[in-house]
Amino acid sequence: QVQLVESGGDLVQAGGSLRLSCAASGSILIINAMAWHRQAPGKQRELVASITSGGSTMYADSVKGRFTISRDNDKDTLYLQMVSLNPEDTAIYYCNADLVVLTERGKSPLHAWGQGTPVTVSS
Repeated sequence: QVQLVESGGDLVQAGGSLRLSCAASGSILIINAMAWHRQAPGKQRELVASITSGGSTMYADSVKGRFTISRDNDKDTLYLQMVSLNPEDTAIYYCNADLVVLTERGKSPLHAWGQGTPVTVSS
């Protein structure tokens, strides 16, 4: 069974920092692009940052200069370093990945999501 498990969410004061992690496990053959999304209460889920297998990154305007996405391909782990947090960053943070997995039928693409980790920024 393929899993993406996020960790690192916490309650932090405005101006503080957090580092989120997302570990992929299971019958994974290839991990292509990975990304962080977030969903604030009462709002739609939005893309925060993404990274290709080659390391090219993209950020939402609201987090540019404050968030850094990275990945460790040897550990199949995605990271999100967040600094200068503000209350508007409060949300559930989800990672997702475009995978090629091994099933009983052979190789298969899979767009996987984690269960989310909560980030709360107090003012």
